[in-house]
Amino acid sequence: MSAETLMPYDEALERFEPVLGLETHVELGTVSKMFCGCPTTFGAPPNTHVCPVCLALPGSLPTANVAAIEATIRIGLALNCSIAEWCRFARKNYFYPDMPKNYQISQYDEPLCFDGYLDVEVDGRTVRIEIERVHLEEDTGKSTHVGGATGRIHGADYSIVDYNRAGIPLVEIVTKPIPGTDRLAPEVARAYGIELRELVRGLGVSDVRMEEGSMRFDVNVSLMPRGSSEWGTRTETKNVNSLRSVERSVRGEIERQAAILADGGRIIQETRHFHENTGTTTSGRSKEEAQDYRYFPEPDLVPIAPDPAWVATLKAALPELPGTRRKRLQQEWGVSDLDMAAMHNADAIALVEATVAAGAPPADARKWWMGELARRANETGLPLSTLSITPDQIARVCAMVAGGALNDKLARQVLEGVLNGEGSPDEVVAARGLQIVNDEGELMEIIDQVLASNADAADKVRNGKVAAVGALVGGVMKASRGKADAGRARELILERLGVSG
Repeated sequence: MSAETLMPYDEALERFEPVLGLETHVELGTVSKMFCGCPTTFGAPPNTHVCPVCLALPGSLPTANVAAIEATIRIGLALNCSIAEWCRFARKNYFYPDMPKNYQISQYDEPLCFDGYLDVEVDGRTVRIEIERVHLEEDTGKSTHVGGATGRIHGADYSIVDYNRAGIPLVEIVTKPIPGTDRLAPEVARAYGIELRELVRGLGVSDVRMEEGSMRFDVNVSLMPRGSSEWGTRTETKNVNSLRSVERSVRGEIERQAAILADGGRIIQETRHFHENTGTTTSGRSKEEAQDYRYFPEPDLVPIAPDPAWVATLKAALPELPGTRRKRLQQEWGVSDLDMAAMHNADAIALVEATVAAGAPPADARKWWMGELARRANETGLPLSTLSITPDQIARVCAMVAGGALNDKLARQVLEGVLNGEGSPDEVVAARGLQIVNDEGELMEIIDQVLASNADAADKVRNGKVAAVGALVGGVMKASRGKADAGRARELILERLGVSG
């Protein structure tokens, strides 16, 4: 099999066992940067939120942001980590335009948090993801490569750098190797991303907007032959910025590596880039080892020694964590394990919860988010949360259906109008003329027309075949363009025909 081809996924999993590793970078939502007082506002004009510290001008010295340290400890506690009694920052040395110091202030062998875990639910089973470390560092600037076909530095005409992002507090969450996921490896990776994003969002330490880069994943994949105990060479797919892409990158890399190994080739330890349009990865650069970065303790910053009493206070103040919250909501909403898992996998729980808080019954809120809106999201390839409709608007549609102003068919048209930017639910109803036919005189006129044009069906109903009334109700719905109340139409048809139903 050619190394340029992909082995079918099922065949790859028959021959090889995948081992995963996930590194997650989370930009913290602090007011100022990690080592200076520059603001962290997203979307400011390029190179306007900079100062001598984040531009590495001679003589400038860093000062650690205590709010970022606190946020990192809270993340570590929520991930069941131990908190270091004493740790240091370190310099990670490399030469690249996005870091003007030519080193990044990070942590090396002394992370702030270590040895934790996060449980995720996949396909009815609980998978424990062990956390190796949670450490604090500064983000890099944002490079843009102009020209060329790929938007990457190779082949570009020139590059520009925005240093607004340089120095923003960045937490890196590193898992231990994750064996034993077998065919569920892509789903496990995605489930971990969903669970971690919910946890960080629930702590209030980051907005975790993946489309803005405030949460991104490096996905490590290796394969070992079935029956072997020796792990294979891993690759690292860098800066994957959506949960769907995390899942697809794992699947694609398994298929790619399996094809190479089956052909007698070997896997090169390297970084790779994921391409959303194809679901495949391409080579980046040879993967560095720790010694390549020449780590050494940061001489301009004092060590961190969190007070145990302070850490205990932070732990006691942690909010309800996602797993506990899901169990509570499942009980309150009365939904099955399967339905709750589906909402979780679709990242819809918070949306359903907000819709219920706005007044919608839980069953109705779940029906719309997991039905019509999930279908729309799947068609566009976008997360549910990015659809241009709010929980309040869904709750309003639910109220209109409950009040008899809409039926489900009309409600779908209202949702379509809101999603298309036609206004609020009430504005869409008015503009499209979607009010249900509540005037019984008008409804009886439609019924009489349908009975006259469907005499055979009417006779069947008169002669006791009440089931035939369905065709007549369908005719009324068609004639009213879906605006009739089907239940009331059935009652009036039977009444007109002198039949009790």
